[in-house]
Amino acid sequence: MLKRLLFSALILPAFVSAQSPQAEQPASNPLTSLGDDFQNSIELLQNRFRIDFEVDEITMVFFREYGSVPVVLVKPDGSKIYQSQADGEDIFWFDTATYDMVSIKKPMPGPWQAIGEIEPGSRVMVISDLSLHAEPLPSVIFSGEILKQTAYLTNGGEPINYTEFRDVVTLNMQFFSTNNPESNNFGADSQTIATFEDNGQGMDEIPLDGTFTGQFNLSVAAGEWIPTFMVSTPMFSREQVGEPVMLYPNPIHITVEQNGGGGGYHKLMVDADREHIDMSSLLIDGKVKFPNGDIQNFSITDESPDIREYMIVNYEYGVYRVKLTAFGKTIDGRDLILDVPEFSFLTEEPLAEPVIDETTAGEGTQITNEQGRPLTAQPQLDAEPEMETSTLIMLIVGINVFLLIVGGTLIWFVTREKPLTVSEVLSENTEQSDTSESKTGWFVRLKLRFAREKDDAEGKSDKTDKKKKEAAQKDSPKKKA
Repeated sequence: MLKRLLFSALILPAFVSAQSPQAEQPASNPLTSLGDDFQNSIELLQNRFRIDFEVDEITMVFFREYGSVPVVLVKPDGSKIYQSQADGEDIFWFDTATYDMVSIKKPMPGPWQAIGEIEPGSRVMVISDLSLHAEPLPSVIFSGEILKQTAYLTNGGEPINYTEFRDVVTLNMQFFSTNNPESNNFGADSQTIATFEDNGQGMDEIPLDGTFTGQFNLSVAAGEWIPTFMVSTPMFSREQVGEPVMLYPNPIHITVEQNGGGGGYHKLMVDADREHIDMSSLLIDGKVKFPNGDIQNFSITDESPDIREYMIVNYEYGVYRVKLTAFGKTIDGRDLILDVPEFSFLTEEPLAEPVIDETTAGEGTQITNEQGRPLTAQPQLDAEPEMETSTLIMLIVGINVFLLIVGGTLIWFVTREKPLTVSEVLSENTEQSDTSESKTGWFVRLKLRFAREKDDAEGKSDKTDKKKKEAAQKDSPKKKA
């Protein structure tokens, strides 16, 4: 008894061409699942399907257990097609860890079989007319706008409700510049805007419901763009080109008036392009990053056509960074969310005002600075600090020179000693001399060395004189005789 077959097929009209006189009639199902009436005792041959004789080319997807080997296709005549036999001309074969995608040109009509570890409950899908149907973009959009867009896939004009198929295709949207010389995006490269997902994350409402959701931030240059929806498979891709749209610059404008709030506050002001934005609907959610790194969140929920204001505490001097997200409506009533570019401003500590002598100020001519504050032109006020500085430098140099002289004199006076006599030097024995030299300072040892050399010289001189006297005494008797 055969089990019920687990395969069904999606009917697709594309890639089907006429091969008989009946080609003008509506094409029949190119792939038919063989039901319970087919009997076969071999359990592995239960995955059977029939290909119609009018099929010119067919692309099939087989979903199998993770990590299993590619399936083997058995043709109606019993011959087999392996993944290794794909030549890239008549047979295209793409395999992953979970599925096989096979495209065959002019397949043999009749019953086919798929052998492999095919997932229970999976289906053979025939792919030929795959397309993405997405909602058109608004005619007026803004740079920094956060959009949500949904789309669904069709195969042969019928919606695809097979959740495993999301692993086969890639859905995304790209922007192509119209290369309008009058637009800011002239000559810009294509931009990938969004990737559609059906995983229940982000803005996707229900996972695996067949509805794909794209969430994107239009952080691209303003200008004229052509939105293009891309549907890609490992073997082919499809494009759906939309109407050109105009992307306007971010309509939110931020200014700040430093110390404009009084009492140590900066006044932050938020306005919008009244031509596109309904000001009365504008809501602000933001945060301020202070120079020391502290962050303060704030919100503005006023419903009025006036400029939105918020007071920022002048916490300290430095760079303040403001990041806003704006919520509102366009003038035609469309809800929108805007990611506003970061705004920053610098506060500097004011310089101390110069102290001016009132008596002298009356004699001079008053001038005004950039802030309009009166100042008195007195060149002597600038010269006096220079004189004081030079005097201080000369005083420091003089003190240092005086200290060097006094210190050198003291060192010379302390280390100065009377020279040792020859008798004092000779009276010391060798051991005492060595001990004395080791304990005496280097300056005294140096003096002892010179004294010894002097005594040696005097000793040599005395010996020479003594020899001369002895020689003279010897010569004197001879002269007397």
